Amino acid sequence: MTGIPGLIGESAAVRRVAALVRAAAAADVTVLIEGETGTGKEVVARALAALGARAGRPFVAVNCAALADGMLDSELFGHRRGAFTGADGERRGLLESADRGTVFLDEIGTTSPAFQARLLRVLENAEVRAVGSDRARRVDLRVVAASNAPLEDAVARGAFRADLFYRLAVLTIALPPLRERREDVALLVEHFVRGLGGVAGVESAALACLAAHDFPGNVRELRNEIARAAVLAGAGGRIGVEHLSPRVRGAEARTAAAAPRYPPAPAAAMAELERRIVCDALARHACNLTRAARDLGMSRFGLRKRMRRLGVAVRRSLGPTPERVVRLARAAPVTTLPTRDASTIDSGFVIPGSSVGRAFGCEVAASSGNRRVTSG
Repeated sequence: MTGIPGLIGESAAVRRVAALVRAAAAADVTVLIEGETGTGKEVVARALAALGARAGRPFVAVNCAALADGMLDSELFGHRRGAFTGADGERRGLLESADRGTVFLDEIGTTSPAFQARLLRVLENAEVRAVGSDRARRVDLRVVAASNAPLEDAVARGAFRADLFYRLAVLTIALPPLRERREDVALLVEHFVRGLGGVAGVESAALACLAAHDFPGNVRELRNEIARAAVLAGAGGRIGVEHLSPRVRGAEARTAAAAPRYPPAPAAAMAELERRIVCDALARHACNLTRAARDLGMSRFGLRKRMRRLGVAVRRSLGPTPERVVRLARAAPVTTLPTRDASTIDSGFVIPGSSVGRAFGCEVAASSGNRRVTSG
């Protein structure tokens, strides 16, 4: 895992985000987080607060898009009595409440030019002036802003102040959409299932559908999909394809052939997709661990660790043309097959007896329960 609270995944994209979060947390600078809706911008903002020098101090999150401009001023800066109609008393703003802590401004790109000018003054002078007040108060804040669209594009259109953009984007963290890190889907599903409790697991066919879906709502959509499926599966049940929503089941036709034709053991459901991915990468790169690890977005050490966990071993055989054989440690001896017939291969897995060859210079075998499948 990443070691960052709430950031789940082992893909290269997630590891890059984790490295930026650690660097930003240590530096205590203003940070701009960009990413599509549901990619986890607030999760990253909370991680920055938890890992930095301001840990344990106030964390205030504000959705700028949810408040009208005047109301946003009142919420953040506070107001004096009589400052506007309905201001019956003095109110302390959220920026003052977050003093010595972190304030997270989500959807900062939706704010007005007037608000942007006031926020720029806060960042440059470290002081807050309540609405209707002529006296400024000093604040010590770390500001983390977020946008679901590139703010630099808004600057180019004249919709966002360039000086505020440069002040916010001391360090920018771009969060990848889930469709660009599908290898993390299995880990995310496992995390959500564990958090829900009561569900025995996820069938491999359902997991394949989830991995194939694009998830325009990203991690948030995946989380809600698992919560919905868990309700339909019932306590002690396993989430199957029939429990998924129609938009996700649309991926079933693309993944049905890759799904096992037998019900997997609940404990093996999550590992099965990982085993497929690892074995397929090893086959593509002729069992070269360095190249396969690079393809999977992990280190060679990380790949070896993953192989041990999945029960995959590498052996070099002797002979005029050395051949590498990848197989599960407990699998029966693998039969050497002479040719490769692409029509028999689906997602890198073939039932023994099919014509599979050594186009990649290696042979991959994986075992699931009492049945074994082989890939060339």
